[in-house]
Amino acid sequence: MKPIARLIHIFCLTLMIVGCTTPGVRMDQEAMRLGFNKTIVQGTEFKHVAYTNKAQNNNEELHVYLDGDGTPWINNRWVSKDPTPRNPLLFRLMTLDTAPAVYLGRPCYNGFGDIPPCEPTLWTDKRYAPIIIKSMAVALEQILKPLGTKRVVLIGYSGGGTLAMLMAEQVQNLQGIVTIAGNLDIKAWSSLHDYTPLMGSKNPAEQPPLNPALFQLHFAGGKDQNIPVSLIQPTVLHQHDARLIVMPEFDHSCCWEKIWPLLLSNIQHYATSRNIKMLRFDYRHY
Repeated sequence: MKPIARLIHIFCLTLMIVGCTTPGVRMDQEAMRLGFNKTIVQGTEFKHVAYTNKAQNNNEELHVYLDGDGTPWINNRWVSKDPTPRNPLLFRLMTLDTAPAVYLGRPCYNGFGDIPPCEPTLWTDKRYAPIIIKSMAVALEQILKPLGTKRVVLIGYSGGGTLAMLMAEQVQNLQGIVTIAGNLDIKAWSSLHDYTPLMGSKNPAEQPPLNPALFQLHFAGGKDQNIPVSLIQPTVLHQHDARLIVMPEFDHSCCWEKIWPLLLSNIQHYATSRNIKMLRFDYRHY
């Protein structure tokens, strides 16, 4: 084979290999690149992938990152075979977190979608079903047991914010909840986008207010057209002393990582002082 032909052949093979790489494998590769450690955690009847950062665990506080829905549908028409997020924003946020942190994957994500009892309704209609919430809480309990963590903060992005609100009552030593562009009313969200209602799922907007001892900070993007502020605000107002902070120039995905270190610092201040005046941002920089 001539050199130029050999190069073309190698290039074509490379494209085929990259094209066949699954979303779960790509997440593993990205986690390795970022220096995260991967573990498999047993929930109820489901297995979960968890990635941890390399911050030293002082047994005081653990940040638990809960990602969005990923890709449950392809082009809003066909059920995805693997709903694992293709571009996990929370990975980028967790790299900026100097506290001990874990990214907890959902049931049937990260390559487990074709392993029973997984089946497509668990990442479509039932993506926030009690069976999902319970398994997430049990998996987190398995992570917390050997750590002896005194305080847990759930940090949920988009659909991960939905999970954080629904998991809260089942998480031991929970100090607070932080949501970023959180889908806090799945019924209103489905109606807004003319999606099929998530009939098998629980809706945070229809649940009783959470324990008032928990702090709640909900961040929303003023330009978010996926989950606009108007969908988040009613649920926040229904909670005990929860706070909604709107970033006027942000949308659903941009530009949370730019401000995340500052947000983490202010979140920690708010967790200890409950003083909303600590949350000061100069929006002109973002």
